[in-house]
Amino acid sequence: MARISSVSARSGVYSSHRLSYCLVAMFLLGLPLAQCQLEKMYVDLTDIHLLVDETRLLKLIQIGEYNTSLQATSNIQHLDIVQFVPSVIDIPGTEEPNATAEHSYDICAYGKSPGHSEVTFNVTPTGFVNLDSVFLRVTVMHSNAIYIISYIMGWIYFVAWSVSFYPQIYINFKRKSVVGLNFDFLALNIMGFTMYSLFNCGLFFSKAIQDEYFSRHPRSLNPVQLNDVFFSLHAAFATLITIAQCFLYEREDQRVSMTGRGILSVFVGIVIITASLGAADKIAWLDFLYYCSYIKLCITLIKYVPQAYMNYKRKSTVGWSIGNIFLDFVGGFLSVLQMTLNAYNYNDWISFFGDATKFGLGLFSLIFDIFFMLQHYVFYRETRKLMINDSSEEGTSMMSSRAGSDYFLVRTWDADEKKYDLEAKA
Repeated sequence: MARISSVSARSGVYSSHRLSYCLVAMFLLGLPLAQCQLEKMYVDLTDIHLLVDETRLLKLIQIGEYNTSLQATSNIQHLDIVQFVPSVIDIPGTEEPNATAEHSYDICAYGKSPGHSEVTFNVTPTGFVNLDSVFLRVTVMHSNAIYIISYIMGWIYFVAWSVSFYPQIYINFKRKSVVGLNFDFLALNIMGFTMYSLFNCGLFFSKAIQDEYFSRHPRSLNPVQLNDVFFSLHAAFATLITIAQCFLYEREDQRVSMTGRGILSVFVGIVIITASLGAADKIAWLDFLYYCSYIKLCITLIKYVPQAYMNYKRKSTVGWSIGNIFLDFVGGFLSVLQMTLNAYNYNDWISFFGDATKFGLGLFSLIFDIFFMLQHYVFYRETRKLMINDSSEEGTSMMSSRAGSDYFLVRTWDADEKKYDLEAKA
């Protein structure tokens, strides 16, 4: 491969001073002359996407010269996925090393089969080059079209999940009532999205927490992107609007149950304890954010249960937005489908089944969405379109929307129990 060189010389006075310092250091420490330089090596690309049988040119960049010849050898994690040509680069030495000289060497990456592979470099003799930045990630895929479709799907389910909060807000506003919307669900939701927002904002905005993350995973990308931050903050904001409606509109005797309060108390206790440990430097703040994310995962698993049980007890889904469920179903379905397409495109089925948390949460949400649809359209369809003609709290009020051909619901106010009773009459 061709070697491209560009040398930037320092002034004679500075070079003589530097040489003097190096000679002194060599004499005192017994180190070779090249050790006294601030050499650096890196690749100009850290992420490469290739199709099968496609090639891509990248450059290995060397800053600083050496008084001995070196060899840089590519160390490929999966040789069946990608091949580098040449696999070994010879770096000749020079009698007059220049610490600021910059040289680049061409490397051709060839995609052999779908998958992911990390590539590092070894330099011999050792001890001359800082290899901290000499690595890259190579992704080889079957089809660029599948990659584009997967990318579009990601934005579609992002929008679907973001918009899914508003049908419930609209229904509450239209009915001037939150009767039928379970307060345990709302309480768990705001707790979950608050924890999710803390995790995303901490990893996205805090340089200190990012440094902690990269010190543990030096070759990883930041797992939190801007759209993650926007979604979590927007979800928390929309949930707060829904909670505010609970104080403004009719809610009858609905409240957060003792079970719900107990679960929330446990989560709040965990947050307080881990935050205190973080403030006392007993645990890293990154670990505190991980605990917040675990709380979010737990809440996602249980938050739908109170609403489903409430619908079952009332034998009705009135007050619970089916539009929310449709959008959540679309988002969850596209999320799982995207995982499937990516697993095929990168031949990475291990990650598909290995990421049990993400796959399990997506599947769990889809199952609950289907169950809510069955409740709305099959199990309790007789009561799904109630129109209240009279809302007086004494006597009887007719709720006139038809459940069948000659079927009506009567709502009666029970002064002793302080609640409405529903009764179906022909």
